[in-house]
Formats: sequence, structure tokens, C-alpha cells
Amino acid sequence: MSVLIVIPARYASTRYPGKPLVMLTGATGASKSLIQRSWEAASQVQGASRVVVATDDEQIKGASEAFGAEVVMTSSECTNGTERCAEAVENLGEHFDIVVNLQGDAPLTPHWFVEDLVKDLAADPSADIATPVLRCDGKALNGFLEDRSQGRVGGTTAVFDGARHGLYFSKEVIPYTGHIYGDAEDTPVFHHVGVYAYRPDALAAYKTWATGPLETLEGLEQLRFLEQGRKVLCTEVDARDRQFWELNNPEDVPRIEAMMLEMGME
Repeated sequence: MSVLIVIPARYASTRYPGKPLVMLTGATGASKSLIQRSWEAASQVQGASRVVVATDDEQIKGASEAFGAEVVMTSSECTNGTERCAEAVENLGEHFDIVVNLQGDAPLTPHWFVEDLVKDLAADPSADIATPVLRCDGKALNGFLEDRSQGRVGGTTAVFDGARHGLYFSKEVIPYTGHIYGDAEDTPVFHHVGVYAYRPDALAAYKTWATGPLETLEGLEQLRFLEQGRKVLCTEVDARDRQFWELNNPEDVPRIEAMMLEMGME
């Protein structure tokens, strides 16, 4: 099975312009850009046939090629990472059995998240796309609630049915629990991890669909699949004591650096 990993990256982020080039310092004091750390995370995935950075920005292209990444240039008209992945596949002109979107703001993504995702999608022919979800402990949930209380957009949460097909994804914390959890206590809230595995036909169709009201309101690209009645498989992944956080805001930089220090990541 051939698997392409695409890392979409754009300079003109609304919330954090220039985000892919932000430097992150690891446990050894090594400072690397966000896009390099995301590429290194993707390169650890077992079974990946190819890893590429997809961007419309010459600065990101130059920085990526400098640390050895293959770069595919895409249009500045791509409105999200999924559209950029679709265009990257078109520009490569090759067929892959599964295309993975490992977003360039998730440098702490463990390789087994992607490996589990690919395996899960291959085993569920009813699903067009698969994405990982991680059960929040009290510490993670309280971090989400703190972000929202301060008016910050933090992580995305997900709810799904008994077959693990997604019902909804939101930047609000869902479901509502009305309960205070201890830091180490399991909660019924699942953190949606910003990685996607697509079947190529569904990915190609995605950019032909109009943006729906839910995607517009939430700013979450996966909602376009749900609004089209497509199945989004939620793969529950095991963090194995690894911490996970996406870089959404400038305030996330010290948070991620603290996590890398605690985990001993270079």
C-alpha cells in the first residue's frame, strides 16, 4: 500500500502569520523551525512511501529545502490544508492508495498516530477519511477550558457514534460535562488531533464541494466531509504518556517547548 504524507504550510496564517518558520527550542537547546519539526515527525512514520511539504510561499520553500525536505508548490488560493493536499497530489501526478495530511502546526505528533490511522482507514471501506482522537485527561481538558475562558481558540474536540464515525467537531469543548476532573482523571472529552488520512477519490472531490455553513462557522476543514454526508472515521489513539499540543497561537510556543523539555525531545 502506497502512502503519501503531505505537510501543508502557509505563511499567511490569520491567527499567527509566519507560523511555519517560528523557532522551537527542544530539550537539548537545539532550535528548529516549526515546519522542520513537523517534517521530522512525518519522517518517522513507518510505511510512508513519500513525505512532501506543500506550500505557496518561497520563504517556507527555501527553509524546507535547506533541511532536506521535498517541496511541492501549490496555489495561494487554497483555503485550507485539505485543499492544499489535493492540489499537491495533482501536481505530483502520481497515484497513492492513501494520502495523509500531517498539518504543519503539529510537531509533537507521534509516528504511531499516523500508522494507526492508515491501518484503521484501510480496514473500514465505508469511511472516506480517518482522523485521530485522543481521550483528554483532566489536565488537557482544563487547558482547553482555560483557553476558551481567555477567548483563545485552543484544541478541537470531537464526538462520534458507536462505529467511531464522526458526528461533529468543534473548537468549543464538546460534549459539555459540568464536572471538574483531576489532572490524571480520564474524561469523556476527545481531543481531535490535526492529522487526516484520505482515500484519493474523496480528497479529489473535496475541492469541488462548496464550503458549507458549519465549516465556515468553525473554520474546521473536516466538517466539509460531514456536510457532504461522507464518513469520517475517528481513530482513538494512545498517547503512551506522550504529551500533545498544536501550535495555534503565539502563547502555544512556550507550552510546546515546555512539553519537549519534559519529554526530552531534542
